Amino acid sequence: MKAVRFHEFGTPEVLRYEDANTPTAAEGQVRIRVAGSAFNPADNGIRSGTLPFPVTLPHVPGYDVSGTIDALGDGVTTFQVGDPVVGFLPMIEDGSAAEYVVAPADVLVAAPSSIPLADAAALPSVALTAWQALFDDGGLTAGQRLLVIGAGGAVGRYAIQLAKRAGAYVIATASPRSHASVSVAGADEVIDHTASTTIEAVGEPVDVLLNLAPISPEEFASLVALVRDGGIVVATTAWMTTPGDESRGVRSAGVFVRADVDELAQLVALVDSGELTVDIAQRVPLSELPAIHARSAAGELRGKVVAVPEANETRS
Repeated sequence: MKAVRFHEFGTPEVLRYEDANTPTAAEGQVRIRVAGSAFNPADNGIRSGTLPFPVTLPHVPGYDVSGTIDALGDGVTTFQVGDPVVGFLPMIEDGSAAEYVVAPADVLVAAPSSIPLADAAALPSVALTAWQALFDDGGLTAGQRLLVIGAGGAVGRYAIQLAKRAGAYVIATASPRSHASVSVAGADEVIDHTASTTIEAVGEPVDVLLNLAPISPEEFASLVALVRDGGIVVATTAWMTTPGDESRGVRSAGVFVRADVDELAQLVALVDSGELTVDIAQRVPLSELPAIHARSAAGELRGKVVAVPEANETRS
């Protein structure tokens, strides 16, 4: 099979589009004929070695997948060959940037039927991050006020959609280029962080503050003042401590996304009911994935990109 792999950590130049052995499904696993492999910024960190995941070299990146089950390992009874599936793969194992990938059956769910199968790869890890940040960690409920810092990315847009569906009032910060997409996602207020400070623009305290942006620790700490007494600060920025304010009962939580098939199945149902939109900026052939890594590393990538194995494209 064809796969994108790196044999050493480094810049995007270490990625190779090459022949690799087709994997075999072990006990409890299935083999997936890949329809789509979503690129995520963390893929850059894993490839460069700046995110210290203990991957085995050579490594196939890509931890979001959609595709069709091609083979069943021993003991798998929840799926059949031919089933379309989607899932968030273990980040330390070989991933989906290949024509085939093996995955634990217990991280997969039936794929959405209302969108192209390849595009469904853009759902799992980012939508799960938004869900877990808002509800598992943030405890967001109807009638509460949510502030999303850096809402222009994929996680931010999912967070806005999910929060609005839950009955929250959503304030979002975004750059001018992301203003329209954040508004379409449903934000009640959009703050242009290039034109005014968030501290000045937010008029009333919020119940939940969700930070998705690479802001400085000092700026992050200052935003805690916007959270009401007893509220919570949630962040996906694992490289710095999430601040709180113990004197006012403002809690803090860092989000480390995990595979959860019950939550993913609910997200898929929301896609099929039209309550959650999966946005794709572009599909590219799998052979072009190294160029996507390079564009991301240079800060030039905008929107969600899904790589499609050329041999499997007719099934996407």
